[in-house]
Amino acid sequence: MKKSKKLLALLLSLTMVFALAACGSGTSGGDSGTAESPAAGGETTPTATEYKVAMITDYGDITDQSFNQTTYEACSAFCEANNVPFEYFKPAGDSTAERVAMVDAAVADGYNVVVMPGFAFGETITQVADINPDVTFIALDVSQDDLGSYTLPENVYCAVYQEELCGYMAGYAAVKLGYTHLGFLGGMSVPAVVRYGYGYVQGADAAAAELGVDVTVEYVYGNAFAGDADITAYMDNWYQNLGVEVVFASGGSIYTSAAEAAAKVNGKLIGVDVDQAPIIDSGYGEGMTVTSAMKGLSATVNHMLTETILNGNWAQYGGKVDTLGLVDGSDPEANYVQIPMESTQWDDSFTQDDYKTLVSQMYDGTITVSNDISVEPEVSAITVNYYGNVKG
Repeated sequence: MKKSKKLLALLLSLTMVFALAACGSGTSGGDSGTAESPAAGGETTPTATEYKVAMITDYGDITDQSFNQTTYEACSAFCEANNVPFEYFKPAGDSTAERVAMVDAAVADGYNVVVMPGFAFGETITQVADINPDVTFIALDVSQDDLGSYTLPENVYCAVYQEELCGYMAGYAAVKLGYTHLGFLGGMSVPAVVRYGYGYVQGADAAAAELGVDVTVEYVYGNAFAGDADITAYMDNWYQNLGVEVVFASGGSIYTSAAEAAAKVNGKLIGVDVDQAPIIDSGYGEGMTVTSAMKGLSATVNHMLTETILNGNWAQYGGKVDTLGLVDGSDPEANYVQIPMESTQWDDSFTQDDYKTLVSQMYDGTITVSNDISVEPEVSAITVNYYGNVKG
């Protein structure tokens, strides 16, 4: 009798062990793959379905036809294609405190990838990155200069661009296409805008030297990133009295002032950051946009979200400030800086093949472009008139 009781107890114990083992090896019917998966060293990494992407606008909004809108559209397209939650947050005003408030709001809502376009986010990063170590921050156009002495933690990646290269392409193209009186209207004299302008001057100088023509460049900063009546009046003087034929307007929506002035005299514009021909030509006059000096904002956003969310390769990027420029000497559209193949006003004096040759020579070092913004670029074949700022 005692042996029977002991045997029964042993069988009951074994049954409980097997039952517990079966429970431990199963998955609940409600689990759709959102659990963390093991990573090297016993750590865990989120799966794609656990990511939520937020974009914070800087001083502009997502209809600026430039930096914010391009970044927004790239984030939105990626997230929609990959079923990742996405939202954008617009600060109430143009201050670090208000940008920080929007980052805080996004994090509080569970967004763990935050995309920030524009140098204005430099100080914001220094205030939010360390206290949110589990949030991934992707910043566009934020350089070490914008960060000051701050050392990037592993949860932040910054991309900056060689604007001097696409600025050079635009200036070179303008002169090759027959324009001899050029203008540069910058927003504020921040590094990215200055690189655009100084590259533009160097490109115009190189083309003028090749053609043996006299070229003049008028050069000014609006000291604002939006057009207004004062800047439009300044541009009116350039187009109507000085005889400027084409203006490279670089800096947010400041192009609106140049476009308004150009429309009165059939003048021309050069766009910036993205291909602005669709918006400028449709809003101010068909054929107004000669070309645009572009940098790969969409390409950067798509690459970084892909690497972070789909490929799990964030460790290769965190803590870095990367400078993006030419990556292919034979395919201009593969580069992070370029002018548009589709909308540039090519003709026999400057063809797409001529442009490809230019890019190839820039890529292999035959043509070099200075990125020094501490001094005005040296020129040999053109006259440059520097005017400082339109607005104090």
